Amino acid sequence: MNRTTFIASSLFALLNIAAFSAHAQASQKLDVQKVLSTVDDGGAACGVVNARMTYLDSHGQKRVFEYMKFADSCNEGS
Repeated sequence: MNRTTFIASSLFALLNIAAFSAHAQASQKLDVQKVLSTVDDGGAACGVVNARMTYLDSHGQKRVFEYMKFADSCNEGS
């Protein structure tokens, strides 16, 4: 297996893991009254990054939800 094939296979595997994780987290119901902030570890490169949303629930409790998403740079030029 050459390097390009290995890299492509690794990226495909990573995206499948990310999709499975996102699907598992999508079934989690969130009690969001107000979003305070959203941040991610994204950079200039397109790829899957860690993200965090800080919010208040319906009881006024501050909560943090961590998830994975595609970097915002993946959407540029589309």
